[in-house]
Formats: sequence, C-alpha cells, structure tokens
Amino acid sequence: MKLKLTLEYDGAGFHGWARQPGLRTVEAVVEDALGGVFPHWEGLAVAGRTDTGVHATGQVASVEVEGGPPPQRVAEALNTELPEDVAVVASQEAASDFHARFSARSRSYRYRVLARKTHSPLEAGRALWWSRPVDFESLVEVAVRVVGEHDFRAFTPTETQHDSFVRVVDDARWYERGDAVELEITADSFLRHMVRTLVGTMLERDPDEFLPLLEAAPRAAAGTTAPPWGLYLVRVGY
Repeated sequence: MKLKLTLEYDGAGFHGWARQPGLRTVEAVVEDALGGVFPHWEGLAVAGRTDTGVHATGQVASVEVEGGPPPQRVAEALNTELPEDVAVVASQEAASDFHARFSARSRSYRYRVLARKTHSPLEAGRALWWSRPVDFESLVEVAVRVVGEHDFRAFTPTETQHDSFVRVVDDARWYERGDAVELEITADSFLRHMVRTLVGTMLERDPDEFLPLLEAAPRAAAGTTAPPWGLYLVRVGY
C-alpha cells in the first residue's frame, strides 16, 4: 500500500531532511518511526529536502508499506514513535504511482522576518530578526517582479549540482503580520538557498537593482543569504 504523509517539524534540532551518518535528520527519525509501526516499508520519498534549521508545516512524504494500521490510523501510530519536534498531521492511502517528489507540481515556502528594534526570545529560531528599517512597499514591488520565468542563478551557491537555473515562480507576495513581514512564494521547484537569498537581497537592495539579477547574473551580484531558521515549507501542490 502506498501512503501519503503530511509532516510538520521544527527544523532547529535537525541537520536537514536527508539522512547523514552520525547526524540527527528528519528522514532518520521518520524511518525509525516507520520501522516501529510497519513490519515492512520501503521507498520513502519527500517533496522537498529541507536544509539544516529549516522548518515545515506542510512537508509531504510517500512510502510503500505492508501490514500495520489502516491509513486513517497511521498518523496516530507514527506520532507515538516520533520525537516531539516532528509530527504526522495527516495520512492517507495514495495511488500506486504517487511519488512525493516527482508527482509534485508546486512547492510553497514562507519566510518570516521580525522587523522591530528589539529581539524577541520567543521568535529566536523562528524568524530572522531585522532591526533596521523595512520599506514594505519596496518589498511588495520587488516580489511582483520575481513572478514568472527567470534565470535564478544569482540566488543559489556558485558551487551547485543544478544544471538548469530557470524556474517558474507562480506567486510571490509580502504580508505584514504584527511585528513581522513574511514572504510567501510558490514555484514549480526551487534552487538550493533560492528563497533565503531572495529574502536577503530584497531586504538589502532597491527594486531597480533587482531586475538585472533575474537575467542570469552571477551569485556575487545578489545579496546576503538569509539564515535558515526563518524559512518554512508550508504547502506542496499536486
């Protein structure tokens, strides 16, 4: 039976999703939980391999299982095996050809910036603290320019495994929410560090400086890569 799992996790205690020898990863604890619930499982796949410190509220995984509880009880069963910083928020049976990564048509991320002069102990590890003034209207203007098909090589590390740097951004908008400003962005797929570097550059640069960066500019032309703890994978579209 093929399962679709929707996961939520606090990335602060993990070295990203992907299993790494000697390091605590989300994939490793999910695999351990699967082993505690099912006599046999295989083919665990994930929609987005989040980096160290990145959070998720709507990560999606797929896995083939045998035995164990029925689909409607899988989330409850896995949560008894998972640590407190990971939860399966939904589980359902999926089509046999469903694949969390390759079946996905879009991914949506949120980046949270705490825009005030004083830091917040409650936001530590949850948002980028930005004590300098924020020009919200400029952020809104830049986000509009990001939408569409562009070459985003300026927004990913120079040393990369990507062969193509063209991505299609379906939507990008900034929101004011209390003391925070948040970028919500949806694309067919993302380059490594793409959202974080977009955020850092948007905070640092004027709108007029942005368009040339979307035309295959080198990485050095763009701004700082924002830290991982402000980033959340919030939704995967299928």
